[in-house]
Amino acid sequence: MTASDDLLDEFQTGLGFRLDRFQRTACQDLLEDRSVLVAAPTGAGKTVIAQFAVALARHRGVRVFYTSPIKALSNQKYAEFVRDFGADQVGLLTGDTSINRSAPIVVMTTEVLRNMLHSGDDLAALGFVVLDEVHYLADRFRGPVWEEVIIHLPAHVRIVGLSATVSNTEEFGAWLREVRGHLDVVVTEHRPVPLHNHVLVDGRIHRLFRAGSTTEPDPDLIRAIRSLENRGQRGGRRGQRRPQPRVPRTSRLQILDRLGEENLLPAIFFIFSRNGCDEAVEQLLTHGIDLTTDEDKRVIEERLDALVAQMPREDLGILGFGTFSSGLLHGFAAHHAGMIPQFKELVEELFAAGRLRAVFATETLALGINMPARTVVLEKLVKFNGEAHVQITPGEYTQLTGRAGRRGIDTEGHAVVVWQSGLDVADIAALASKRTYALRSQFVPTYNMAANLLDRMDRESAGRVLETSFAQFQADTAVVGLARKLRRNEEGIAGYRESMACDRGDFGEYARLRRELSVEEKRQRRTRTKARQRDVIESLGLLRVGDVVTLPSKRSLGASVVLSPLQRRDGDTRLPSVLSETGRVWHLRPHEVTEPALKLGRVKMPKKFNHRVAEQRRRLRDTLAEALADGRVTDPTTAQAQAQQARDGDGSTGSASPRVEELRAAIRAHPCHSCPDREHHARWAERADKLEAETAALRAKIDSRTTSIALVFERVCDVLTSVGFLPDGRILRRIYGERDLVTALAVRGGVFDSLSEPEIAALASGLVYSARQQDSFGLPRMPTASLDAAVLDVHGLWRTVSELEGSARLSRTPEPDFGIGRLLYRWTEGDSLTTTLKGAGIAAGDFVRWAKQTLDVLGQIADVCDPATAVRVRRAAESIRRGVVAE
Repeated sequence: MTASDDLLDEFQTGLGFRLDRFQRTACQDLLEDRSVLVAAPTGAGKTVIAQFAVALARHRGVRVFYTSPIKALSNQKYAEFVRDFGADQVGLLTGDTSINRSAPIVVMTTEVLRNMLHSGDDLAALGFVVLDEVHYLADRFRGPVWEEVIIHLPAHVRIVGLSATVSNTEEFGAWLREVRGHLDVVVTEHRPVPLHNHVLVDGRIHRLFRAGSTTEPDPDLIRAIRSLENRGQRGGRRGQRRPQPRVPRTSRLQILDRLGEENLLPAIFFIFSRNGCDEAVEQLLTHGIDLTTDEDKRVIEERLDALVAQMPREDLGILGFGTFSSGLLHGFAAHHAGMIPQFKELVEELFAAGRLRAVFATETLALGINMPARTVVLEKLVKFNGEAHVQITPGEYTQLTGRAGRRGIDTEGHAVVVWQSGLDVADIAALASKRTYALRSQFVPTYNMAANLLDRMDRESAGRVLETSFAQFQADTAVVGLARKLRRNEEGIAGYRESMACDRGDFGEYARLRRELSVEEKRQRRTRTKARQRDVIESLGLLRVGDVVTLPSKRSLGASVVLSPLQRRDGDTRLPSVLSETGRVWHLRPHEVTEPALKLGRVKMPKKFNHRVAEQRRRLRDTLAEALADGRVTDPTTAQAQAQQARDGDGSTGSASPRVEELRAAIRAHPCHSCPDREHHARWAERADKLEAETAALRAKIDSRTTSIALVFERVCDVLTSVGFLPDGRILRRIYGERDLVTALAVRGGVFDSLSEPEIAALASGLVYSARQQDSFGLPRMPTASLDAAVLDVHGLWRTVSELEGSARLSRTPEPDFGIGRLLYRWTEGDSLTTTLKGAGIAAGDFVRWAKQTLDVLGQIADVCDPATAVRVRRAAESIRRGVVAE
């Protein structure tokens, strides 16, 4: 037995369990001085390999860095290492936090390591780097950082890449070998705790797949869904078109009851909405749900007392502490980015300790935080991606359900999808059966990257370095297949063109007119829809509690009483709640109201009206009925008819634009329009057009891939030359972020030099902040004239950069967003959190996160700006770093 074998056996003995085969293989690779990429399901035990890398580094007397994609994960890993090795042996670097940075073991975010590589830190003693969640390389915004780190790490450093199971692991491994040398790929699909997929239908939990299959839906599940749909369809008259099934939704209370009965708690409910998570907690509290024992309550109270002792009591209200603490004491909680870190960390701690039975979380909880449950519940399979509502991908399903099953506690984990009307079982089966997804590089050269590379090498050498990226590796591999497909498409187009030929004229020209008409009509409809939606929101914003309105909507509500006004909170717009003529309460949803609300009158609202009390709803319904009967409020049918007549009169209901009329006339006059085989030709033309569009996209893709990285790098360099940051990019080299060039220009232009500390904080916030929902209302007014002027200066710099990017055909730098500038100004002046956030419409957790990112950019600015300004910049940072922001 070798000394290496002794070390591995000693490590295994310390763990208290036998290593799985894939774990032992990966550890052996590290012993033999090879890097390793480990791809395994969540919960399989990848972290053990990282632990061995730490043990091996300590044995060899070299340093080890442990990197993670998010600060929460870094904080969690830091706490674990401190517990295992002692505080003097472990450091933490997360941008806004720096603890013991020269320690033998340092936990950091991947961005911090990238910054260290660019700034030339001495890494001679570094032996290993653990890249946790390395599949994050596919992240659109932050993925390129992983590639920078992998490319620029010194050759002697061994990498331990920990990844979810991806379908192109071998491709990723081949690239890593090309840039890092000796590396082994270790893959396992085995889950130590097997996962069982279920669907909850009508209060009962059914298995998703039939016995012995991992792809075919269970017949009992299909029968249960059909039975429920058939019950929902009953009642239609003979001869009438069958209505859509009216299937009642399973409530969270029913889901929780069923999970409890089947011993499937604790559970994480993934809800793709912060408001949905908060509403779930409020719903359980309203119904008096209690899931904790007396001992649980005692422990939770102790932890809550410790938490309260750390923060000002006057801020507890704005933080929602009452609801938060009540939920915890009853065994459930929300977990999302709108909460302050201290609240989220307490939820994680109590859930991991088994004190909580249910957590309602957004998908951010699935990003590696060690918080497994027995069961994961997915209320929906559709989420908003920032632009549209889309179905989650198989990779996202895998990531979310990977939280199910606690190793060493559960013998099996469970994933439960709540069935809803319109949900296809085949779609669920497809998500659950395809357990992996392809890793796609998001790498693109940035201004900061270019400035740092060109500080160390010439332009040609820098271009060659960038061509070693995973993005270029994938592009070179893909071009061969794309070229083959391009040739097939060109042959197909020639055949389609021959089939669509018309003896009366040029059918290609005729088809182009029809296509242009279709595009113009759709554009006109979209414009009208957007205008109507603006009018709807504006009309709803004017409503007050007690107003009687009629709401042209997809529901026939008749006259309704407004119970709550339109609210803007946390970047979201919550529409009013109303009580209809039937006495039912409706919480209006976006896109449900089709025309502006029409006010019919008012009724007197009862004092302390509670819509959850049936008797109060009945009384208000009767009041509304009396007001309609005696004419105190206008009849809704009359009001809607008058509104429609007005719309018809002003032409807002749909007269065609001049361009549409012009195209229609040209189509009617074309000789091919009278051809008896016109539609036959048109079908071939549509196929040709579709294939031509696909072929054009293929050509563009081939062109961009063969020269993509080098071409973008050259364009980036051209912009830097235009603004004077080449050859001198000293300031830019220390500025990181999406708006790096604008920030560097602001520093070089002295925009911060004459500002006070609160003004500096407010201005810096605009260089990192991005609102969750973008509304174009122009630049916000700032608290001081000098700050207003500085905002205009920064915006002018951004416009200059944006114009240069447009000319260079580069992606545009995001516009600076000063939406929280006033808040950072108040906070830096010393206002309490309650005063700072009063009426701001931003969640406390969001404010804390953006304040910490502002701290990060202030630190960068202080390193490169004028020395006198740097003093004020650092003072501004210290003023921000207090209370909940300092924790």
